[in-house]
Amino acid sequence: MVMAVKTVFKGFLLISLIFLNPFSASSDITVMDKIVAIVDKDVVLQSELNQRMKRIYSQITQSGTQAPSFEILQQQVLDQLISERIQLNIGFNAGVRISDSEINEALARLAANSNLTLTKYLELIKLQQPSIEILREQIRREIVVARVQQNQVMRRIRISERELDNFLESEDGRFMTSPDVNIGQILLGVPSNSNETVLANIYTQAKNLHERILQGEDFKNLAISFSDDQTALEGGNIGWRKLAQLPFIFIEALKDMQVGDISEPIKSNAGYHLIKLYDRRGGDKKLVEQHFARHILMTPNQIRDEEHTINLLTNLRQQINDGADFGILAKQNSEDSGSSLSGGELGWSAPGLFVPEFEEVMSTIPLNEVSQPFQSPFGWHILQVTARREQDFSNEILRNKAENILSQRKYEQELRVWLQEIRDEAFIEIKPLAKT
Repeated sequence: MVMAVKTVFKGFLLISLIFLNPFSASSDITVMDKIVAIVDKDVVLQSELNQRMKRIYSQITQSGTQAPSFEILQQQVLDQLISERIQLNIGFNAGVRISDSEINEALARLAANSNLTLTKYLELIKLQQPSIEILREQIRREIVVARVQQNQVMRRIRISERELDNFLESEDGRFMTSPDVNIGQILLGVPSNSNETVLANIYTQAKNLHERILQGEDFKNLAISFSDDQTALEGGNIGWRKLAQLPFIFIEALKDMQVGDISEPIKSNAGYHLIKLYDRRGGDKKLVEQHFARHILMTPNQIRDEEHTINLLTNLRQQINDGADFGILAKQNSEDSGSSLSGGELGWSAPGLFVPEFEEVMSTIPLNEVSQPFQSPFGWHILQVTARREQDFSNEILRNKAENILSQRKYEQELRVWLQEIRDEAFIEIKPLAKT
């Protein structure tokens, strides 16, 4: 929700005064605004408090909730403004700056969330806000506050490896990190106290249906005709479920199924099930191509210009092609202090580790070939990839997901503690407030 406030004048205290008639000899003046709180070297103005109170009252009225008394709400709103001002000051001192393009993107998102074009959204806002400039200023402030909170609070949160292990082993953790599956089923029910002959006949029916589906008949049509499950009239559609929500026998069958597969008949106390996997998201193996590469870096300088640098690298490449040892030449010539001592070796890398120019050459060059000299922001390189492999990063991704879940759980608690700490550390002086 966008909040309308007036501009805050930082660094000194300001009371806005205006003459009723600048051409009159009268010295009468009217105070148009006043300070209601001093926050460090900043202030909260009565106009800000009034505008925020008006907006909050409007929200409470629209929600149908009983509003608290004027005094209670006024104090709550003032506390909110004081907290915001402290965080804005932290952001300003930390160099947090929000560009016009970021504000434009935020406006576009607000419009999209309201299913409106940006032009139509701004037209509607004009009917509710004093000006678009005030709206943009408030968006800027909200983004600053959000970034300050994210930066300050997240650095306070630490998740240990033991916490991750315990969470992943818990029922809650298995559920939260479980993949989602979109499935359908055909259930052939088994009457209670059925004998072996009845069970065998139903199993045979299930096998026949399984064969008909494999031969091309429509799963949903067969579900409508034969399934005893309550989803039969919907073509057996169960829809999206967390894998961990499903019965264990379903989980066991689904873990090895590919999208589009039909399970063999699965026996449960209810009967025989045929499961179709329509789609899956999350939880799959994440195979990432890795490269084991080495390089020689040279950077042009005042003594050696770019052309000379390229020629030196070209000569080194030729020596390597003629049989010279890449590692020895890297130790002797590379200006990358981080890799030169190890013969230019960079170890196993994953996508995103290096700059795009470097990764493009690394991912396209034939194995063991030495590249032509190429440029990156660090200088000029020759590069050789000595091995490639596909590495499964699914476990790392799973642990990252679990870490994010635990971090978000701790975030609100840490945020409340941090907000109280910064308020305790700030100089705050509250002036007498208006009465109803």
